[in-house]
Amino acid sequence: MIVQSEIERSTKHQGGETALETPDWRYSDRDDMPDYDHLDELEARSIFILREAFNQFENLGMLWSMGKDSSVLLWLARKAFFGHVPFPIIHVDTSYLIPQMIDFRDHYADKWDLDLVIGQNTSKIQDKDTYPDGDLSRVDCCKALKRDPMQQVIDEHGFEGIFAGIRRDEEGTRAKERYFSPRDKNFDWDYRDQPPEFWSQYKTDFEPGTHLRIHPLLHWTEINIWEYIDREQIPTLNLYFADEDGKRFRSLGCGPCTFPVDSEADTVPEIVKELKATRIAERSTRAQDQESEGAFEELRASGYM
Repeated sequence: MIVQSEIERSTKHQGGETALETPDWRYSDRDDMPDYDHLDELEARSIFILREAFNQFENLGMLWSMGKDSSVLLWLARKAFFGHVPFPIIHVDTSYLIPQMIDFRDHYADKWDLDLVIGQNTSKIQDKDTYPDGDLSRVDCCKALKRDPMQQVIDEHGFEGIFAGIRRDEEGTRAKERYFSPRDKNFDWDYRDQPPEFWSQYKTDFEPGTHLRIHPLLHWTEINIWEYIDREQIPTLNLYFADEDGKRFRSLGCGPCTFPVDSEADTVPEIVKELKATRIAERSTRAQDQESEGAFEELRASGYM
């Protein structure tokens, strides 16, 4: 198990803070930590799913977007396997991410000795056949720059399944998922025909050629994620915290399609407090979700994350 002393964190210093290490003052003080005992059960179930998948399947990968959810998932994987992640970490690089996200990726991939696999649709990017630079819609751009290179990485590495850090409460389509969610040979997802999962009994026996998405965070909420970040003091992108203009990102994606929210929350406890009072949907600032009715469900059914 990872112990807290293994995690190096910077402190707030004159002139600002580092872009990569989350300073101590962002978190609750250790002698004033809230009661987070309810997180123990969430953590235990997620670690069980990680280990069960690793036991059942030969070749697995894990998606990492550097966002809060996938970073918590990565942290749990390091806990589940005693500080080492025994499978590749996959990042689909659209080339439109906020630069701090790439710096964060490279820093922690090196620091935690991750086997980082990067997928990218270089031809679309070079030809500027994208949403910001070409004539594609946002949803079609997601297909070209996220879905397609991810499927290419899966094919090239022969992954039987990949872990993803999605949650049921994030948006309606993801609420239909299972912990062990099958896709067909074309990566299509039939959300109308999912295997039952009762009382923590998970189906792990599927037809040959089935590709799996494995979702260890499905039972977590957005507030749980931030409570766990606080308890574990998980390194987190500074983009999530309010800046001097009173803006912060609640959900992170490509720069042209992700927008900040008004906020004064510049520490993790303040984010938790803010979320308990808000009625604004988490992904309301992700433009591709709003492009057309049912667009995101169609996108995910065709093999998106």
